[in-house]
Amino acid sequence: MLYVFTGTNEHSVREHAFLWVATAQKKEPHLTYVRLDGDEIDESAFELIIGSGALFVNRLLVLIDDPYATSVSALSREMLNAHLDELAHTNNAIVIIAPRRGNTNQKPLLEKAIKVYVFDKKTTGALERKFNSALVNALGERNPEKLWLEIVRAFRAGDTPEMIHGLLHWKARELIKRGSRMWTRAQARSLSINILSVLGNSRRTGSDLSLDIERFALSIRESV
Repeated sequence: MLYVFTGTNEHSVREHAFLWVATAQKKEPHLTYVRLDGDEIDESAFELIIGSGALFVNRLLVLIDDPYATSVSALSREMLNAHLDELAHTNNAIVIIAPRRGNTNQKPLLEKAIKVYVFDKKTTGALERKFNSALVNALGERNPEKLWLEIVRAFRAGDTPEMIHGLLHWKARELIKRGSRMWTRAQARSLSINILSVLGNSRRTGSDLSLDIERFALSIRESV
């Protein structure tokens, strides 16, 4: 089963995809979750996703993050398009984040999906919030006070803890790939693990995820 999150509002696309994944995990706790960046697509990945029935008791929940990004090789995109029919008919849940940029042709992907969620930037009406850009930038800057403030603002504006957690983990993955002045790649890998543990600990103990995320934000200067 293939689910696609697309649209010109990339932050909203990501937020809702992460929330969908978190909700699916709550509804079906025994799902085995696998996350792949767009540039991690290869034949072995498709063997895992499509051929997992003989290897795993549990169904897979697979998130493929931005396989149509310009940084992803043409070969990977062609490989994905070649396997779309199989992805659409597998019993596993496949979620693809595919923000709409320029003239990127995603028509075959959209035609195969069982459900397409579209989040476009507003052209009229209220101004769009900018909290989430500032939020991920604060994590990149390793600024705990600013990160905490942006997280609180996002909560007050209605963003769920799962959405915020997904954005934080996405940013950590970006730091792993690129490194930064404030985070080495090794530190970013530890950061990614720590962010995942926040959600895992919350589910295991029943603690308030929103408060756990706020505590984590205030600890990033000393962490990793």
